[in-house]
This record gives sequence, structure tokens and C-alpha cells, in this order.
Amino acid sequence: MPLVAAATGGTPTRRPVWFMRQAGRSLPEYRAIRADHGMLESCFDPAMVCEITMQPVRRHDVDAAILFSDIVVPLKAAGIDLDIVAGTGPVIEHPVRTADDVAALPALESQSVGAIARAVGLILDELDDETALIGFAGAPFTLASYLIEGGPSRNYTITKSMMYSAPELWHALMGHLADITITFLRAQLDAGVDAIQLFDSWAGALSGADYRTFVAPHSARVLAEVSDFGVPRIHFGVGTGELLSSMTQVGADVIGVDWRVPLDEAARRVDGDVAVQGNLDPTVLFAGDAVVDAHVRRIVAEGQRAIAHGARGHIFNLGHGVLPGTDPDVITRTVELVHTI
Repeated sequence: MPLVAAATGGTPTRRPVWFMRQAGRSLPEYRAIRADHGMLESCFDPAMVCEITMQPVRRHDVDAAILFSDIVVPLKAAGIDLDIVAGTGPVIEHPVRTADDVAALPALESQSVGAIARAVGLILDELDDETALIGFAGAPFTLASYLIEGGPSRNYTITKSMMYSAPELWHALMGHLADITITFLRAQLDAGVDAIQLFDSWAGALSGADYRTFVAPHSARVLAEVSDFGVPRIHFGVGTGELLSSMTQVGADVIGVDWRVPLDEAARRVDGDVAVQGNLDPTVLFAGDAVVDAHVRRIVAEGQRAIAHGARGHIFNLGHGVLPGTDPDVITRTVELVHTI
């Protein structure tokens, strides 16, 4: 598998490429299948998860499928009252803000995500031997931010307030969320995924010191508890240029880089034996073929320089997810270009 080879220091047969949110609203076939189904309903239906996961693989010839799911799926499976509201995102019915709230949080049992494990089996039956299946989960900090704020936030005011003013409560919550994340990832790994990605989507809101004190120990435990499977562990967050070294040190084999930091600079900041993943700005896909061509070639060159600096390999991706209005034909042409350079 080209992705696994690049992630582990091997020689891929071609430069691997996949896209965060490659399965989603940019595809007409996705919009059609989701027309009469809610997001959470879709995430717990093995046949729908399989179909949606496979759609971009069939259309774009990407080198990896990523399991169609949502960051809050394990929270829902554990029994936390939440919904995904169109145009808003996850909304928590009863935010977690006190010691009693943390003590009342349920654990996640592996059988509660049996539908996700069954979906993995269906996907693996359809994938060829060269296309990797990536499982994923939200990291404890990102899950905590949703639970504490009650939904998406710009400034994470309540989250950071708890972190600073009640560190013992904070670490208790993070430990509980690490347990949930480990159970969710191990269920996917037991079912046979070829790699996992830990999304700490909102870690970029933190300083380096706060990340190392309040977040890194819990993310490190998550990645340590899945290390026995021997599959590549990818770690990614948005706006995390100043955290790349710390996010790698928690146990990543591949560090995801957003578009703000060139890949060769990211390799210098990390200065370790890991692969780099990224990092085309998603908005470039709207700028026309000539612009896409120039940026793709630039990123490939930066990836090559990152390898020369000591990175294990380069996995081409966006610096965040595919935007909803993206022309899927542009994505297909981008994959073809990456494979020919």
C-alpha cells in the first residue's frame, strides 16, 4: 500500500494522496444518499458508512479511504445526549462543567460501536489490496471542547477556564475521554483498518506550554494504547504550526500539517523520524487548473525536501478538509497530477 509505505519509511509505488473530508458534500452521490438520512443515523448504518466511504475511492482513485464517521460518534455511542445540527455542528444537550458532570459521564463499551466495526468489514471487502483504510477518532481535547462548550466555539472560553481554574477536574475529564477514544480506535483496529488518524482539530487554540501540560499526556496515552497493532498513527490539528513538535512527540508516525507551514519547514520543526502529511490549501481547488498545478508541484517539492531533511515519507493531502462547494472533477485531476509527478 503506497500510504503505509510512505508512513513507515518504505518506497511507495506512487506518491500516496487522499483528502480529509473526501467523502462528503462535494460529491453529488453523497448528497443523494444523505438526502433522507441524518448525519448520526448515517454514521451508525454499516451499509451507508461503507457506501459513503467508498464513493471518493471509486471517483478519484485516491490511495486511502477514510472511514465515514464523525468526531462525536463515540460520545453518542457511549450514551451522551447530543445531536449534529445542520449548519451548526455537534450540539450537546447537557454540557459538562462540574465534577458531578464528569463523574456521570458513561464509559464506551466496544459492543456499542459494533455497527462501525461491521462497516469496516464491508469496506475492506470492497477495497483493493493497494488502497488503505484509515480509521479515526477525535482527540480528548477536541472532544472536551465540544462537551464543555456545548457545541462549536470560537474562543473556547469555558473550556480554557476549566483547564486553568480546575486542573484536577480537567485531567479527570480528559482521562475519561482518552478511555472513550482508545475503545473507539481499538474497535476499528480490531476490525482491520490499516492506519488511524487522531484529529485534535482545535488544539491550535492552545499555547505550546498549555498543550504540553493539559493535553499531551492524554493524547500520548491514546496513541500508546493502540501502538500494539503496529499500524501507522497519524496526528493532525488545524493552526498547530507551533505545536508540531509536541504533537509528534505524543506518539505519531505521521504528522499532519495545515497549509500555513511548508512541509520542509514542518520537517525541520519536528526533527524526528516521522512522515509528513499535507498540505494544499483547500481554497486553491477553486482557483483554476493552472493555479492548482503550480501549488501541487510546490507541495510535492516541499515534501521531497522534507524527506531529504529526514522525514520518512510524504503523503499528499489538503491542509484541512475538502470544502463543500469544491468541484469533484478538480479533485480527480489533482489526484492524477500527484500520481504523475
